[in-house]
Parts: sequence; C-alpha cells; structure tokens
Amino acid sequence: MVRVLVADTIHEDGVRMMRDAGLELDLRTEITADELRKVIGGYDAVVVRSRTKLTKEVLENPGKLKVIARAGVGLDNVDVGVAKEKGIEVYNSPEAPSNAVAELVLGFMIDLARNISRGDRGLKEGRWLKKDLGGFELAGRTLGIIGFGRIGYLLGKKATALGMNVLAYDVMMDKLRHLVAEAGARDVPMDALLAESDFVSVHVPLLPQTRHMMGATQFGKMKKGAYIINAARGGVVDEGALKAALDSGRLAGAALDVFEEEPNPDPELVTRSNVVCTPHIGAESEEAQRGNSTIVAEKLIRFFK
Repeated sequence: MVRVLVADTIHEDGVRMMRDAGLELDLRTEITADELRKVIGGYDAVVVRSRTKLTKEVLENPGKLKVIARAGVGLDNVDVGVAKEKGIEVYNSPEAPSNAVAELVLGFMIDLARNISRGDRGLKEGRWLKKDLGGFELAGRTLGIIGFGRIGYLLGKKATALGMNVLAYDVMMDKLRHLVAEAGARDVPMDALLAESDFVSVHVPLLPQTRHMMGATQFGKMKKGAYIINAARGGVVDEGALKAALDSGRLAGAALDVFEEEPNPDPELVTRSNVVCTPHIGAESEEAQRGNSTIVAEKLIRFFK
C-alpha cells in the first residue's frame, strides 16, 4: 500500500482522486516541522502547499519517501537540491493558478488606477474622498511584464484586450518570442521596459539570481510616477528599496500579494495609502485550488502506477 502524507489542506477533488486510485492518505494538515521530520520517512509521498517547509533538516532521513508533490507554482519551500541527492522526485502544478494570478494583477492595476481601495476605506471611516481620488484609465497605458511564462502570457493577453501597450522581458526570450507576439506584446531589454512602463509586474520564481532583482537600481530606472506589482514571490522585490522609492516619489504606488516576511509583513510598507496589499491570495480561486489538487493527484497516481 502506497502511503501519502497530505501536510497542507488541498481541494477535496484531489483527495478523492488519490483515494479512488488506491493510495492511502493521511491528512495531517496542521503538522509541525518537528513532527514532520520524525514521521516523513514512513510515507511514500508527501503533498504540501505553502505552509509546510520541506527543508534540509526535514529531508535528512527520508526513509522510504519517493516523491514530493507541491500543490502550487513555486518550489521555494522545498529543498530541491537535497531531494535530488536523496533520489526523491519533486512535482508541482504551475499550470493551475496561472489565470487566477493574472486576474489578480489585473485587479491590482484597476485598483491603483481608480483608487478603489482608498475610496472603500474612506467610506468605511466616514469620509467622502471624491475630490481626492482622481484616477486614470488603463487603455493607452503601458504594462511591463518581467517574466513571460504562463502567468505573464495570460496577463499580457488580458492587458492588450483592455487597450494597454504591453512590453515583455524574459531571460529566455529566444524561446518565448512567439508567445509574446501571440499576446500582442513587444519584447524589449529590461532597461527599456523599466523606463517606458506605467506599471511593472514581476513574474519570476524566487532563485538566488532573482532575489531582490527589483531594488534601488531598478526603481531608479523606472518612469517617475510608475507602479510596481508583485504577485510572484516576496524576495523578488527589495522591500527596503521599495519604501525608499515610494518615499521619494519615484514610484506612485505598489500592489503586493507576497512579502519577504509572511505572514507578518513589514507594517511600514503595508499600511501606506498608496500600497494595495493582499495576503498571498494569488492562487486562492476555486478553480486554481481544484486544479492544484487534481494536477498533483494525477502526477502522483501516474508515478506510483
């Protein structure tokens, strides 16, 4: 019997699929790191989302563990190098949340342009801020997308449909130019994207080479009064440099779904009136969660068959 530890809550459709396929599931969605380290070797597979961290210490004695499945896009909560050393396969489901994240970024842009959150907050506080909340339209504005994978592509298509000009930059652009053209975007060097864009949205994984890739130098190259959006990973944006860019007026605002410290982001950043924040909900749509769950379920079933 194949034993699978489900260490984080996943959509019930994936749970049902794995059980129907004959896998024995142990749902321990509040398991601590110390408990996980002690029991992980007794399972053939482990399923996680974002909460559970499969660190070097947790994977030190993997026992019979054969596969790790992360229901989501990134793998920054899994020590992939250690898993590879131990002969453990690692899967994730980058296909599932792409549209949900793209739609969230679109919502961020509309919010920043039309001051929706600020108007809502003012009314809840008994203030009528109509004269203070003049905005602008997205049509005719320029969106720069850094990282043109699944999410960047979908975001580009949605933005062009709204009449925006879309610029794209990716280190793998030679393999992506057909998608850029299909989305109605234009590929440009990074510096040109920063200088020309009214909004810059980052869609890259968190790797050593992408940590703080958006920092003081990059903000200094952005169009004065532009906006930065991060729905990728918190470490991609240097939050200290972002606060300085907002303080100086170089940037007009920001929208953040991810933070360097979660679930306790910097209050000096998130409480600003020109910063729109959400608590890492990019993939929190019904469709994305079902997709995350069923995709990793399919991959595990296929692996053990």
